[in-house]
Amino acid sequence: MSSIAQLIEREIVLISRFVSLLQQEQDTLKHARIAELPALTTEKSALVEQLNTLEADRLLAIGVKQNERAPLAMEAWLKNNPDERLAAESWLKLLELARQAKSAHQINARLLDMHARQTTELLAALTRQVEKPALYGASGQTMPASGSRIIDSA
Repeated sequence: MSSIAQLIEREIVLISRFVSLLQQEQDTLKHARIAELPALTTEKSALVEQLNTLEADRLLAIGVKQNERAPLAMEAWLKNNPDERLAAESWLKLLELARQAKSAHQINARLLDMHARQTTELLAALTRQVEKPALYGASGQTMPASGSRIIDSA
């Protein structure tokens, strides 16, 4: 197995864990176990860091300079190295896992948005002051409530 294929296999292991973690996060959001989210977020961040490091290592191994942006670099490398069948197969698997991760992340973002909206609505309902009927003075303008039930109800 070539070093490129080995790097891709390591990425597959990490992104598989990431997809699993996103599914766990989705289950947590579906069941409103919000207290579990900080730990999941910490774990996700660590995996993203590791994935970014492995991607940088893979790009460096195929000849892409560190600051160079090369979204199609892997496809070009595979085209120029047709004997790297295992790397090509692993690359396709990695791309499929990346699509799964993106889809799960989008679903989780919508679930999180739904929870945030519900929380905002609940807070608004809890903090909304009871609407007091307006009283009008002799001039026809509204007057603030005096705090006296007898006067305000008259």
